Amino acid sequence: MRCSRLLIGYARVSTSKQGLSLDTQREALIDAGCDENRIYSDTISGTKWQRPGLDDALAYMRPDDTLVVTRLDRLGRNLVDTVNTIADLAERDINVKVLEPALDTSRPADKVVLNVMASLAEWERDLLIERTREGVAYARSQGRVAGPKPKLNSEQKKQINRLFQSGESVSALARSFQVSRPTIYRALERTDNDA
Repeated sequence: MRCSRLLIGYARVSTSKQGLSLDTQREALIDAGCDENRIYSDTISGTKWQRPGLDDALAYMRPDDTLVVTRLDRLGRNLVDTVNTIADLAERDINVKVLEPALDTSRPADKVVLNVMASLAEWERDLLIERTREGVAYARSQGRVAGPKPKLNSEQKKQINRLFQSGESVSALARSFQVSRPTIYRALERTDNDA
């Protein structure tokens, strides 16, 4: 049976070459009162969705526990992700303590700070969506289509169709035009549809 109100530590570095930084984080978490046997860690980029160490820490935690991290950016890929993680933990009655800058969701004043951060994160997300829409609309107005550049032009597609009709195999066409077989199949389908 486990004690209640545990301080659970989480440390993360982006690469294995940052091992010293991981050790430094572990020491800071132990100094903050975390049990050295309850410090979870990941060596993975903050941009990755899956963080098994954080998942293990969150699975172990119970109401009234506190997740302790050295810095706020250890928790998420970006501000929105970080704030969402903290909000998810709050719904489970789990506190978050950040050593730098000093934040503790068990304190009312720090909850206000996190609410402001959540609002800013949502605003940032809305701005990004709006900028993306504007960029796509502008590209369309300039006659550009979003997405990757086509691998074959219309003349090449016609040539592929003629060669295929004369008995050339899809594999041979893919090698000749230096594209994948699915690209050849799509070119043949589009040529058939245009006919």
